Amino acid sequence: MGRITFDLEDLRSFVTGVELGSFAKAAERLGRSTSAVSAHLKKLEQQVGAPILRKAGRGMVMTEAGETLLGYARRLLELNDEAAAAVRGLDLQGTVRLGLQEDFGETFLPQVLGSFARANPKVRIEARIARNAELIDWVLKGQLDLSLAWDGGLSTPFHQALGQRQLHWIASLGFALAPWREGDEPLSLVMFDAPCLMRSAATQALDRAGIPWRIAFTSRSLNGVWAAVNAGLGVTVRTAAGLPPGLAPLAPELLPALGQLGVVLHRAEDQPSAAVQRLAQIVVERIGTNL
Repeated sequence: MGRITFDLEDLRSFVTGVELGSFAKAAERLGRSTSAVSAHLKKLEQQVGAPILRKAGRGMVMTEAGETLLGYARRLLELNDEAAAAVRGLDLQGTVRLGLQEDFGETFLPQVLGSFARANPKVRIEARIARNAELIDWVLKGQLDLSLAWDGGLSTPFHQALGQRQLHWIASLGFALAPWREGDEPLSLVMFDAPCLMRSAATQALDRAGIPWRIAFTSRSLNGVWAAVNAGLGVTVRTAAGLPPGLAPLAPELLPALGQLGVVLHRAEDQPSAAVQRLAQIVVERIGTNL
């Protein structure tokens, strides 16, 4: 059997389509025609020697071969992009002060900041994890260069919307919950201390549905919320970002729908340093493909 050499652009079309849930959206994101993306997928299947996608209803899902390829494709693209960034960023230097929500800390910090730091060794990164109001306040005061926050209606002069994330009712895997009926005990909630966007989303949705609730546990940290939910003290509301093992979204029919929450990147300046601009670009690319 001859040696297979995958084309990175073929892999990028495949990975982007899977992450966006649509290959038409992938074509738009990559600035290509849908026929070009289809050609990339066909070429990959020819090289693999097996289908990597199959029809499921009106959409497409990955086959076993596709799932295997996806993991390697992500690693290859990440290494390629890191190498390209390292070559282009040899002259980048200075300090970048970044703030972000805890939800993005578990995966975003090691993946994005680790890659950026390796590619730009002369740039010093100062990262701070905090809640929305603090992050936006620090940007407005010039204490942060960039801030990745939820869209709670507060704005800054220089910000960029990065799309929406679905809110979920989240519980431990062993948490038993049936659809609420008249006379049932109030629903136990595990929440951040007020004020909190997701706490408000939860209580307002329950009030609209006429479902009684009580705050069973509050915490100032996300780790505290996850620990209490894992212990079975109640349910919480978050996005799926950084969801730890042992927890999962509840079936949508059990509790009222919650809607979505926007993600926003705030900048302290319209024309920041080259290092800040480069990290902002990476944040936009990474968050945009994982919504």
